[in-house]
Amino acid sequence: MSARSPADELAVVVAIARRAAALVLRAYGAADLEVAYKGPNDPVTSADRASNDLVCRELARAFPEAGVVAEESAAEPGADVAVAQALVRSRVFFVDPLDGTREFLARNGEFAVMIGLCEAGRPVLGVVALPVSGELYAGRVGGEAWWEDAAGCRASLRVSRRTAGAEARIVASRSHAAPIAGRLHAALGTPAPVERCGSVGVKVARLCRDLADVYVHDGPGVKKWDSCGPEAVLAAAGGRLTDLGGGPIDYAEPELALRRGLCATNGLLHPEIMARVAEQASRAAR
Repeated sequence: MSARSPADELAVVVAIARRAAALVLRAYGAADLEVAYKGPNDPVTSADRASNDLVCRELARAFPEAGVVAEESAAEPGADVAVAQALVRSRVFFVDPLDGTREFLARNGEFAVMIGLCEAGRPVLGVVALPVSGELYAGRVGGEAWWEDAAGCRASLRVSRRTAGAEARIVASRSHAAPIAGRLHAALGTPAPVERCGSVGVKVARLCRDLADVYVHDGPGVKKWDSCGPEAVLAAAGGRLTDLGGGPIDYAEPELALRRGLCATNGLLHPEIMARVAEQASRAAR
C-alpha cells in the first residue's frame, strides 16, 4: 500500500496524465507519425506507444507495489504472463494511453489519455485528460470529483439529476457500432438525438459535467482500460457504470474485454435504463 494519502495519489496520477497528454498533443497531426494496424480498422500510432511507455514507466516509479495493465503493453507478444502477474496484485492500474486513435487520426479532437486505479477489483481513482482542449477530469470514489481547464482553473463535477428516461440525453460511440443506442433512444422516446462522439473518456466526461445522462455500448472492442478511469471519475461525480446486465465490472478477473458491454448513467436513471435494455434483449431473443 502506498504511504501517500488518496488525494496525494490522485495528484501524482494527474501529473502523469498531464505529461502523457502533452506528448500526445505534440504528435497530433505530425508529419512523421507512424501508423500501423493491430487488426481491421484498429490503428495504433507511435503516439499511442510513446504515451504508453511514459505512463507505464512513471506509474511503476511512483507506485512500485501496484500492477499496471496498459493497452499497448498488453498487445505485445508474450504479454499474457505479465498481465496475469499484474492482475493478482491488490492494486492495479489500467491505462489507455490514447483512447480514440481513429479520432486522433481524423483530427477531430475526441480522444483522451485515461488512467484508473483499482483495489480488490474495483476502481478507486481515475483521471481522463483531453489533449486538444487541455481539459482534465479526475475523481476519487467516495471523495472528490473535479475538472480543470488548460489554464488550471478547477470546478467540481456532478452528474445530472434527471429521473425520467424520456428526458435522457444519450451519447454513443462515433467509430464503434453500438446498435443498442438507437434502440434505447426509440424505446425512451427522448426528443434529443443520440450524440455521437469518440473515446469512452470523452463520453463519460459529458455525463460528469451534466451535458449527457446515458452512455450505452454493446459492440465489440471495449476493454477494461477503456472503462476503469472513466468509471472512477463518474462514480465520484455521483454516476454509475455497470455492464448491460446491471452488474459491476470485476477488474480483478482475467478477461480484459467487456463481453457484456457497458452502461454509464447519472445513477438515478440506471434502474429504468437497465429495464429498457432487458426489454430489448428479451425482444431480440424471441
